[in-house]
Amino acid sequence: MPAGGFAVSAPTGTEFEAKITPIVIISCIMAATGGLMFGYDVGVSGGVTSMNDFLRKFFPKVYRRKNETGLESNYCKYDNQGLQLFTSSLYLAGLTATFFASYTTRRLGRRITMLIAGFFFIGGVIFNGAAQDLDMLIVGRILLGCGVGFANQAVPLFLSEIAPTRIRGGLNILFQLNITIGILFANLINYGTSKIHPWGWRLSLALAGIPAFLLTIGALFVVDTPNSLIERGRLEQGRAVLSRIRGTNNVDAEFEEIVQASNAARQVKHPFRNLLKRRNRPQLVIAIVMQIFQQFTGINAIMFYSPVLFNTLGFKNDASLYSAVITGAVNVVSTLVSIYSVDRVGRRALLLEAGVQMFFSQVVISVVLGFKVKDHSEGLAKGWAVLVVLMVCIFVSAFAWSWGPLGWLIPSETFPLETRSAGQSVTVCTNLLFTFVIAQAFLSMLCHMKYGIFAFFSGWVVIMSIFVLFFLPETKNVPIEEMTERVWKQHWFWKRFVEDAEQEKLEAVVNNGKAAKEVESA
Repeated sequence: MPAGGFAVSAPTGTEFEAKITPIVIISCIMAATGGLMFGYDVGVSGGVTSMNDFLRKFFPKVYRRKNETGLESNYCKYDNQGLQLFTSSLYLAGLTATFFASYTTRRLGRRITMLIAGFFFIGGVIFNGAAQDLDMLIVGRILLGCGVGFANQAVPLFLSEIAPTRIRGGLNILFQLNITIGILFANLINYGTSKIHPWGWRLSLALAGIPAFLLTIGALFVVDTPNSLIERGRLEQGRAVLSRIRGTNNVDAEFEEIVQASNAARQVKHPFRNLLKRRNRPQLVIAIVMQIFQQFTGINAIMFYSPVLFNTLGFKNDASLYSAVITGAVNVVSTLVSIYSVDRVGRRALLLEAGVQMFFSQVVISVVLGFKVKDHSEGLAKGWAVLVVLMVCIFVSAFAWSWGPLGWLIPSETFPLETRSAGQSVTVCTNLLFTFVIAQAFLSMLCHMKYGIFAFFSGWVVIMSIFVLFFLPETKNVPIEEMTERVWKQHWFWKRFVEDAEQEKLEAVVNNGKAAKEVESA
């Protein structure tokens, strides 16, 4: 094996030779800018909805409640369905776009799907930056949501397929890292533009054009994945790209494995229907459950609305935005921890450790708010405020090296090629559906449940940790096309689904053979 490369085990005992080539690194960085755009959209909405100029123009009722003391409970100042719709409409649009993105990802390739996402993002930025009324704002958010649907469908697949197996986890997490960087940039920009009156909010929304432009330009220049090219019948081009990204001409074994998987995929005429078959049950269940659990950690409630949340707790505007910047920075640094450790310590260990950390921090937050923040109190004293910010940072750091990146990584690497695009579509669809639910409901939940909302999310953390402990297998360093043999058939619970399906398939073949012989003898 040449210097600078490493081997990936194949089921036959051969090795897939692969170097970490510049084209892989550059392609993955460019593709992962889809995460940068997604993160910016997540971070910017919470910041602008805490700006007085923005609220005065689009949500005057919320503006009055926020600035006139004694009218509303501290927990209910921002409880407004229109305000929540501004944030959540993006995710509802993304949910719808995912179904179309599944088709383009399979038929046109991962690269073209990312390019379409870039165009949607640019259109959304134009509408939001120039918004004159709430309708324009919502249209802009819907276009951004379509971009999120297409990007979240294509980017994780692209990263999983182009990366060598042993660093697949780390490279795939570039998507999540860019989400966290996007959130941090949005928080920093919101902090600066909040001092620009009366149009600072426009600048916050318009600067989303930078990551949108980067994604669009990147999609024009990256190569499509060998898996996608071979799946669409471009065998020679697929082999050439595989040789380029692996940095070697010795790609026959890996090429043949992808071709075999592609041939099996072509036999599947209805991938969504095929997803429901018994042999695909483990991947489908885990993909759906991972997305539901990811949202019910409570992370997006904090990341969407962190400036609003801190403002509710008695922080002034500057202090609330500054605290959001701190949590955004913790988010980025902790995601780097995940990139380093995911292919070393494994997926399960990160998820289980994070469960303990998230449960502890949310219980502490709930207790502090329960005793110290009343409906019409002045907010938290400085010492208690610091403790809450510290606990939020502990919670965010745990999420950022566990459920954040792994919620996307694990589904993208477990589906076989014949259902991979449909499986990713279900993954993204489930994620956006429950993201929409949390975004639309959080401020109302905060108003009605008050400090109990954090106890609610901590209960979910216990449930998801139990699921990981008993039902989530380890996928570290397992090639994508070998997941069935090396993961599902070895797991104490899931193996029964795969084995039963194979037995049914074998019996069907035998019965067909008997029927054919009976016809011949007749």
